[in-house]
Amino acid sequence: MRKIFAPSLLVIALSACQINPASTESALVFASTENSITYNPVTVGVSDPRLKAIIETDWQIKLDSDPSQAFSEGDASAAGKLPDLSPENLANLNQRKQTLVTTLKALDKDSLSKEDKINAQILQGQLQNSVDLYRYKDHYLPITAESGFHAYIASIAKARFATVQDYDNYIAKLSNLASYFAQQTYWLKQGLKSGITPPRVTLNGFEDSISAFMVPVKDSGYFEPFTQYPKHFTQVQKDALTAQGKIIIEQKVLPLYQAFYDFMTKEYIPGARTDIACASLPDGAAFYENRVRYYTTLDMTSDEVHQLGLKEVKRIRGEMQAIIDSLGFKGSFAEFLHFLRTDPRFYPKTAEELLKEAAFIAKKADAMLPKYFGKLPRTPYGIQAVPAEIAPKYTTGRYSGSNRDDEAGYYWVNTYALDKRPLYELEALTLHEAVPGHHLQISLNKELTKLPNFRRYSYISAFGEGWGLYSEYLGLEAGFYQDPYSNFGRLTYEMWRAARLVVDTGMHAKSWSRQRALDFMAGNTALSMHNVTTEIDRYISWPGQALSYKIGELTIKRLRNQTEAELGDKFDIRAFHDAILENGSVPMSVLEQQITDFISYQKQQK
Repeated sequence: MRKIFAPSLLVIALSACQINPASTESALVFASTENSITYNPVTVGVSDPRLKAIIETDWQIKLDSDPSQAFSEGDASAAGKLPDLSPENLANLNQRKQTLVTTLKALDKDSLSKEDKINAQILQGQLQNSVDLYRYKDHYLPITAESGFHAYIASIAKARFATVQDYDNYIAKLSNLASYFAQQTYWLKQGLKSGITPPRVTLNGFEDSISAFMVPVKDSGYFEPFTQYPKHFTQVQKDALTAQGKIIIEQKVLPLYQAFYDFMTKEYIPGARTDIACASLPDGAAFYENRVRYYTTLDMTSDEVHQLGLKEVKRIRGEMQAIIDSLGFKGSFAEFLHFLRTDPRFYPKTAEELLKEAAFIAKKADAMLPKYFGKLPRTPYGIQAVPAEIAPKYTTGRYSGSNRDDEAGYYWVNTYALDKRPLYELEALTLHEAVPGHHLQISLNKELTKLPNFRRYSYISAFGEGWGLYSEYLGLEAGFYQDPYSNFGRLTYEMWRAARLVVDTGMHAKSWSRQRALDFMAGNTALSMHNVTTEIDRYISWPGQALSYKIGELTIKRLRNQTEAELGDKFDIRAFHDAILENGSVPMSVLEQQITDFISYQKQQK
């Protein structure tokens, strides 16, 4: 589920105006948009005036719901503001979106150009999803198993600070945190009353993500902007701003975290629901089927996804067994997994070792790109450890992008609990999160200046996560996974995504227990038990999202096989990949038509 909380940390989708911090191991974490580059006009590439008006109205709704974005677009009145999550404002925004959906559905799409048809389809999907989430009361859930609004709002301290006015705006935001926390807590209380909460079991240890912020003022991330000023600031300016910052953080910000900690530990977590199934929520069965269709972008049922998952698990299991046999291992499959999980040779000794190994793999991946892609992004990427305050319940790795023109993207690697971070998985993880996976795809998407903003800064999970998983597979033909253990790691990652189809649908639609899901995942992958547990809890608290990976990857693989079969010796892997990425993040149905057109065009070339 996407949440409406981090105005400056856009996780996955700016376009939906709904933000989910609980994204997957490849979730895209976009940094603050404040003081960023000026975006292109929202209607670039839109030829139909009727559609243009709808897109402009939609963009205005997005700006009205996100002050940070509005400020970056030149709205000075939005400086220092945080999103208004009051019942009245959310209801108003939802009504405006409903009206726009109705208008868009009534539009004669047959009269639109090919590109405008894609624009209309994607925008309608975004708006409908937002309306659906409001109807199912998704705003009652501004937290998940991993973290919540209290952690992601802290990204306001990561904005660019170049002027005294930037600091004044930041101080205003710090002052507005009280209202923001109050509004989010109000929705949590509404969730308690109506039974719409994450399952209690997934919130074990959640309080640690709050207490991480309950530190002395000078150790707080909120105080960091007051420790590093631009060189042109005078000492008088720095002293005055530092004094203001210290007082407001100490007297207003830190007490919010103590109050939130008390509420969560004394009231919310003890009162959270005990059943793990999405089907146990009000209208939960319908909501889950809605999520299945949304995240796969296909008209699939939960049962169809479940059966596909079982089929994929069986296939991958056979390939994993073949590697075990080639190694001459004499024990059972379960014994081989135990060996991988417990032998020290497979685990880094220090965080630096893990980060350096990830960096080495990433540079090898950089070198493969010209052979497989005709177009590469201009934005570079770096490697960072997952922030310590969220690392304990965070996934193994993640891509953290930026909307600023002076900042690189980052491949995050989790250095918490090193004995749970096997090196044999690192090649697959790196190819997925950095290149040719998320960094390449997301960066190219942002460079598609012909697209309207709702597409340039959007993220369709089946496309993005499908591409990330396909990128892991692409590494196989690019010469990665030479070590059989690393190749087993690749397969365990693929098995992980296949098993998701089974356990996600099993828990939310087929009455599977959490333990059954844990056992299925642990019995079929070489993931550490720590990762298995955090992943299962993520699926419980974020129904349906985990289905997007395998569905997207299978679609891309099928389209590649089709293209190779039809083009024969005319097939060019670089041209094919460029064709997949040329229109940015799109639903699977659009991607299929895109490749059909590509095949037709290539056949006409001499």
